[in-house]
Amino acid sequence: MGLFDKIKKLNVFSGFFSIDEDFFDELEENLILADMGMDTTLEAVEELRSRVKEKKLKDPEEVKACLREILVEMLDVGDAALDLAGKPAVLLMIGVNGVGKTTTIGKLASLLKKEGNRVLLAAGDTFRAAAADQLSIWADRAQVEIVRHEEGSDPAAVVFDAMNAARARKADVVLVDTAGRLHNKQNLMNELNKMSRVIDRESPDSSKEVLLVLDATTGQNGLIQAKQFGESAGITGIVLTKLDGTAKGGIVLAIAKELGVPVKFVGLGEGIDDLQPFDAAEFAQALV
Repeated sequence: MGLFDKIKKLNVFSGFFSIDEDFFDELEENLILADMGMDTTLEAVEELRSRVKEKKLKDPEEVKACLREILVEMLDVGDAALDLAGKPAVLLMIGVNGVGKTTTIGKLASLLKKEGNRVLLAAGDTFRAAAADQLSIWADRAQVEIVRHEEGSDPAAVVFDAMNAARARKADVVLVDTAGRLHNKQNLMNELNKMSRVIDRESPDSSKEVLLVLDATTGQNGLIQAKQFGESAGITGIVLTKLDGTAKGGIVLAIAKELGVPVKFVGLGEGIDDLQPFDAAEFAQALV
């Protein structure tokens, strides 16, 4: 079974034998229904019209291939690979409560460990009751180490201890959990800036990524969430969870278009091995 086999395919190509105005209207409707968003849909369809006319395409299969090319180009908004160059590399994981952030950290830790990295978790969400306990369970499952403090502690202090532990234990990657809900954007920014300053001071050679975890099933609401975080947090990549639970795979394109940051990983199930690196070409092939 392919990575994106559960995503609902666009069926517009099977119903048309000629590429006419009705075809483009139905394609537009299909893309909007797939949660691609109005602006992104209009841009994709307009580009397809232009290329079909320019290349004089008549065969639906050729048009299908052309649409796939356009979707892949639209998803090309940055490197989808993690920057793990500066050791220890630090991945700050952000996102509202309920999107699967802690679960994603556990899965990502397992994936990175299997690739040969020594991974350390930092339980930086000290505000939510039992957040560190939940992360500890995932650390056990992934068989990686964790640094945690008491509930209500300063998250920056957790990061301070984690960076020192990473240096002492020669860790390759530090995955930092962060609070899922701070009551305003200024608080979020202040907290993340404080953590970043600690990382820079304690480990100036570390590469840093800020990965926003989003729930694919929330569709356009998730996009609004992402914009709010994006204004505060300097996001470098998206992890899209629960993509297996939605027929609306077009949200991937809406995110790339609206935020201008790449989707780096997708979650396609509950198991520890169900987080996969995102592949734009494979996604476009599955959608179209």
